[in-house]
This record gives sequence, structure tokens and C-alpha cells, in this order.
Amino acid sequence: MVIKTDLCSYTEYRIYPGGGQRYVARDGKVSFFISKKAESLFHQRIKPVKLRWTQAWRRMNKKGTANEQVKKRTRKVQKFQKAIVGMSLDDIKKKKAQKPELRQQAKEAATKEAKARQQQKKAAAPAAKAAGKAQAKAGGKAAKLPKGGGGAAPAKKDFKGKK
Repeated sequence: MVIKTDLCSYTEYRIYPGGGQRYVARDGKVSFFISKKAESLFHQRIKPVKLRWTQAWRRMNKKGTANEQVKKRTRKVQKFQKAIVGMSLDDIKKKKAQKPELRQQAKEAATKEAKARQQQKKAAAPAAKAAGKAQAKAGGKAAKLPKGGGGAAPAKKDFKGKK
């Protein structure tokens, strides 16, 4: 035979028939209490989570859970290679298989080329700067306008949204 039990609203213990009290609040919410102690604490507005003997406290502090001993095993991450956009997996493997000295030489050659390119750029930059200065001198003061005057004035900005 199955016995119908209720749960205490405060302690979450089982209340068997003939035990406990029912409390109906003004808003119509029904609460079941296992004892006068539970009812008193409920009316004092003491949170069940703060009391060590309530189920709420046990749940918050992870006590009495069945799977406490069993820890999840984490999988070890395995390394594996994928092809990159510019290279297939075979090309990558070939490059790895190459002797490190060859790779080092290729790297050095690439760095030398990059440095040479950088120096060419640096040499070209001062020449361009000098040409720009000469052009500005040729223009003279006719190109410069006085501060705040001369030229077409931009339309005034209206910040207040008036049209």
C-alpha cells in the first residue's frame, strides 16, 4: 500500500499522514510544516539555507550526493594535424621531413630578402619627402589661408534638431 506523504515547506522532510501542520497565507499559498520549530523559523523569515540541519543547506553545500565518490575522467587531448588553406597535409609533412639545416637556410634567405626590401623603402622615403618639401616651397604663401578666414565657410551645424 502506498502512503501519501507531503514535503515540509521549510525543511523539505517528509510529512506522514497525521503529522505536521498546514498554514494558509493571506495570498492563498499553502505551506506544510513538519514541526512547530519549522513553522516558527518560517514566520521569523530565517532562511532554511542558513540552517545546517535543513535539506536546503545540504543541497547548497553539496552534502550527501550519491555521485560524490565518482569523479569524471577528463579526456586527454590528442594532437593531430590538419591541412592549412595554402598547403595540403602532404606538403606540410614533406616540409617537416626536410632537414632542419635546409629549413634554417631558407629562413635566413627570406629574412635577408625582407631586410633588403626594407632598406630600399627607407632609401626611397627621404627622397620622396624632399620632393614634397620642394613642391610646398614652390607653392609659397599663396596656398596658405589665414586662420578662420578666407575660402568657402561650411554651413553652420544645428545641434538642437531645428529645421
